Amino acid sequence: MNSRRLAALTAVILALASPAAAIADDAPFVGWTPLLPSLSLPYNPSGSDDCIAGRIQCVDRTIREMTKRLDTLASSCDHNAIFSLTYLDVTKAYRETVVQNPTFFDDTPFVNHEDRVFALYYFSAYDNWAAGHIANVPDAWRIAFDAARAHTVSGTGDLLLGINAHVQRDLPIVLYSLGLVRPDGTSRKPDHDRVDIILNAVEDDIIAELARRFDPTVDDANLPTGIDDAGLFQLLAGWREKAWRNAEALAAAPTPAQRDVVEQGIESDAATEAKSIVAATRYPPLLGGSAARDAYCAVHANDP
Repeated sequence: MNSRRLAALTAVILALASPAAAIADDAPFVGWTPLLPSLSLPYNPSGSDDCIAGRIQCVDRTIREMTKRLDTLASSCDHNAIFSLTYLDVTKAYRETVVQNPTFFDDTPFVNHEDRVFALYYFSAYDNWAAGHIANVPDAWRIAFDAARAHTVSGTGDLLLGINAHVQRDLPIVLYSLGLVRPDGTSRKPDHDRVDIILNAVEDDIIAELARRFDPTVDDANLPTGIDDAGLFQLLAGWREKAWRNAEALAAAPTPAQRDVVEQGIESDAATEAKSIVAATRYPPLLGGSAARDAYCAVHANDP
């Protein structure tokens, strides 16, 4: 990476990490976990349901649903297609990994199960937002979806907003709800960290596909319109580590009231990060906004 790209990358990461209290006050806290009881699928390796048992067929089911959702978004060049495609491609890469190397994870069925539960949080947030049930949409997701609908931010902004909401907001709650240790008492952290290997391997291809189909500026070196691949991975890896530590904080909270405080911090931090991303990646005024991107997408959205 040359010095110009490194300096630009450093600038955008610092911008995203800076406090956003001056941007806007946070909305009043609402605990979202109780609103989503159906998402907490029980894990039972011997269960008859593929997703409860964590069989590969559950991952296939999730990929089919993601594909259907992406096709709808891509056909209209919806800016939400940026994250939708990213999530689909990551899930496909995950499936390929566990099929080709069944011992890549210590407990593949559990990670398959986690994959499904994690996806349901995204599906639920989007479906509630699309249906106008905004009270059931966490703030970080609402900011992301609203920005996509209003064509507020660049393709990179849409990508970061989706990753932020899903990793910084959803992931710690999913990790905590499913459990951080195996039945024998050993930590599930090694399997959590192995996901980073998959993400690092697939991100170059994802960025290239996003640029080829939806927004050619996504892979530009001129940040924050585009983001360097190495920098994106480091940002994502840091967010995933933070998600695990926040899940540990939820598990360590001795009372429900103290756990609510931790959850409030997770919600607030993710929303604050989302506001910072919007500020850093917003289209400049009087320069045409997303017009060029939308025109490009209209021609290339279905490119292979």
